[in-house]
Amino acid sequence: MTGPDQRSPYQHYVYAYPHKTAYRPLSPRPSLREVWATEDRSALFLYLHVPFCEMRCGFCNLFTRTGAPEELTGAYLDALERQAACVADALGDAAFATAAFGGGTPTYLTALELERLCDIGARLATLGAIPLGVETSPATATTDRLTLLRERGTTRVSIGVQSFLDSEARAAGRPQKRAEVESALERIRAVGFETLNIDLIYGIDGQTPATWLHSLDASLAWRPEEMYLYPLYVRPLTGLARRDLDWDDQRMDLYSLGRDHLLSNGYEQVSMRMFRLPSGDGVSGTEYCCQTDGMVGLGCGARSYTSTLHYSFEYAVGTRHVRAIIDDYVHETDFDSARVGFVLDDDERPRRHLIQSLLQAEGLDRAAYRERFHTDVTADFDLTVFSERGWLEQGPTTIRLTPEGLAHSDAIGPALFSPQVRALMTGYTLR
Repeated sequence: MTGPDQRSPYQHYVYAYPHKTAYRPLSPRPSLREVWATEDRSALFLYLHVPFCEMRCGFCNLFTRTGAPEELTGAYLDALERQAACVADALGDAAFATAAFGGGTPTYLTALELERLCDIGARLATLGAIPLGVETSPATATTDRLTLLRERGTTRVSIGVQSFLDSEARAAGRPQKRAEVESALERIRAVGFETLNIDLIYGIDGQTPATWLHSLDASLAWRPEEMYLYPLYVRPLTGLARRDLDWDDQRMDLYSLGRDHLLSNGYEQVSMRMFRLPSGDGVSGTEYCCQTDGMVGLGCGARSYTSTLHYSFEYAVGTRHVRAIIDDYVHETDFDSARVGFVLDDDERPRRHLIQSLLQAEGLDRAAYRERFHTDVTADFDLTVFSERGWLEQGPTTIRLTPEGLAHSDAIGPALFSPQVRALMTGYTLR
């Protein structure tokens, strides 16, 4: 196994394995009915992707476009409805444990469009009976949108604040005002969602420990049930991609400061990025298990997971290519097959289970791994290099990262990638 890259503790944010840059066109394209025929469909995750935002943040590499007119958002919902019908038919008797609307910014849609989005999601999952999370932004978290979402069963709202200082927000390519952020948070709390999540970013140019604590305390004033602390990444084809700063030490120091501050304020750490109040009732409390359960993604930026196949539509970050993919999607009428993806073989399935488990604070359950793969994880993977660095502790029932290991999650995750995935990602042409 390849050891962690020595150059930086910040290699990749591994929120899913493998990354979309390892996906390739599937030939022949398998039908969705065939893809899902033998899968456990009793506790699925439904994800609806809305690829629209009011602005493109300087750090963002999500699949999204800005300034979409009403004609385009309407056509997108038309296509989403066609896709939902095909997917529902392919899934047959399926049950969902949780759902989410992501993006982009789902609340870029109007309240009427959001109602239609909920209607589309309800074709597959019983919204209101399962947890539903929705992402929003300060500018689009309006009372009419929030009220509609609450009435349709939304339990969790996640808002990307990034910084409560206007100067830092501008430096991160997000020109928003703190007054706008506070007003949005007031509206979210007034509507009464069970879970509020606030996203913050550390490592912004000019950010100091004092200003970082300022943003942390401004967030804590709202006592959010969850908080995500993200290190700033400089990514290709994004607004900040030309920055040339070595700020690894700054990011690590700010991470440690933020982690300790949240822990001292009663939060528990779920992963390198996620913190929650022990009484919070977020998605983590559902029956869905990211290691073993499937995901059904609707929308041209969504991905779907089965036990042996991950699939999606084409992937892009650059504005011109994103717009072209969205334009193709809104005219599509054939949603019966998987077109771009990655087949997980007998090496990749346990590898994904390891990565998805190890990057969570609770770690990997050795008995669950043995039950699924009929061997011990240490027989399949040599984790010595992580133990030698003090990043990993192995017990008879659990293997988990130490606090220092969690801090280096963005180096540990990529170090566990297979040679095949590394080669595919390296060979991918960004567009």
